[in-house]
Parts: sequence; structure tokens; C-alpha cells
Amino acid sequence: MRPDARFDSPLVSRLISTVMKDGKRTTAERIVYGAFDEIVERSPQSNPIEILQRAVDNAKPRIETKPRRMGGATYQVPMEVTQDRQFSLAMRWLVGLADGRKGTPMKNALASEIMDAYQGQGGAIRKRDEVHRMAQANKAFAHFRW
Repeated sequence: MRPDARFDSPLVSRLISTVMKDGKRTTAERIVYGAFDEIVERSPQSNPIEILQRAVDNAKPRIETKPRRMGGATYQVPMEVTQDRQFSLAMRWLVGLADGRKGTPMKNALASEIMDAYQGQGGAIRKRDEVHRMAQANKAFAHFRW
């Protein structure tokens, strides 16, 4: 993936692509850069790229369940998540939960969601914990993994 124009970071470019709807890249860039400005405003001495990286790392799921059909029954089988999928899920959760915050502009909601994930709380972390709990509850079916 090509780096973005302002920070020269592939991570930011991926975030912009995740935020983008209907091919409106300029609008997505405005939202993401606005969110970064908001993050810098909240904590002036910090680097927004490092905060985003840490937030994504905190929100990454390590294990998830996948349905496997065995003899007429469907089991939720816990499986390890690949690096790329971990990254994609974390990004998708951050953006999706920010989009779900009604009543606030998207750039503020995205900044809040990133800061929450950076601090180890918020919706994306709750979602990750939910996925981990589901995998933990179904570890009895781990032998169906292939």
C-alpha cells in the first residue's frame, strides 16, 4: 500500500482507505487528518502515528471463532488470526465504532475511538475482548481445526 501524502505512512493510508466511502478519498483524508489534529490538540507532546499504531495493536484480536460444519452440526471452532486479518479487523472496528457514535462529527469520533483504544478501553477493545471470550468459551471444539 502506498504511503499517504501528509505523514508518508502506509498505516495512515490504510486508515484513510478504511474510512473512505463511495470512493471519496478527499473526504476520508479530511476526516483522518482532522482526527489526528484533534489527537495532537488533546495531547500536544505525542505523535499521532505512534498513538494510532498502539491503538491498532491494542485492538487486534489474537484468536477468533470460525464456523465448521461437522456431521449436520455447526461448531464455532477457535482459530488463530493471521497478522493481516488482525490488522484489518482492528481498523474496521475503530472506524465502524467511530461511525456509530451519533451526534459528533466523524473526525472527533474517530479521534476519541483511537484515543480510547490507545488507553486500552473503548468499543474496539470491548469488541476484541468479546471475540476472545467467544473463542475461550468454544475451546472444547479446537480439535475440529484443520
